[in-house]
Amino acid sequence: MRRRSALKKIASSAVLAGAVAVFSACTPDKPSFRGIDITGADYARGFALTDFNGQPRTLGDFAGKVVVVFFGYTQCPDVCPTTMSEMAQVKQTLGADGDRLQVLFVSVDPERDTPEVLKAYMAAFDPGFLALYAASPDQLAALAKDFKVYYKRVDGKTPTSYTMDHTAASYVYDPQGRLRLYSRYGSGAQAMAEDVKLLLNGA
Repeated sequence: MRRRSALKKIASSAVLAGAVAVFSACTPDKPSFRGIDITGADYARGFALTDFNGQPRTLGDFAGKVVVVFFGYTQCPDVCPTTMSEMAQVKQTLGADGDRLQVLFVSVDPERDTPEVLKAYMAAFDPGFLALYAASPDQLAALAKDFKVYYKRVDGKTPTSYTMDHTAASYVYDPQGRLRLYSRYGSGAQAMAEDVKLLLNGA
């Protein structure tokens, strides 16, 4: 009896293990992103801004592409040009898929970042990158709050030599327009390129 009972337990365990294995095989692995996975976040779901050509823009305009949104300003001495340079490297790394990446630069310095200045600044990195701006300071403040982005003017020696403290990170959306990743400044072009490839491949 003891032997029969032991055999039944072994058989039951084998069936259970098999069922777990089948279930695991049918469950897709979670993508191994290099950035911070914020899939399902209830903020930063969209925007309504204007590009440097005067065209109204929303997130829906870029359906089918991975979209990277970064808040900054053109007279930024280091973080902004470094980030844009890295994004240009990411686009080159993607090769033929580079056209499926859209980089959006949102200005937090409307006083100096005119449409002409923004257009010239983006052209210095990649002609396909777009710079966007808010219609008013209040709209910019509301947008920054929704995106959980910080920015603050820091006065300089002259009225026009001020700088802007701001959040140094990027938001990444998948081709369906869903917010997926938060990429910290300094993560590097290679890490971003790997994450963009995963999203383009349906991760």
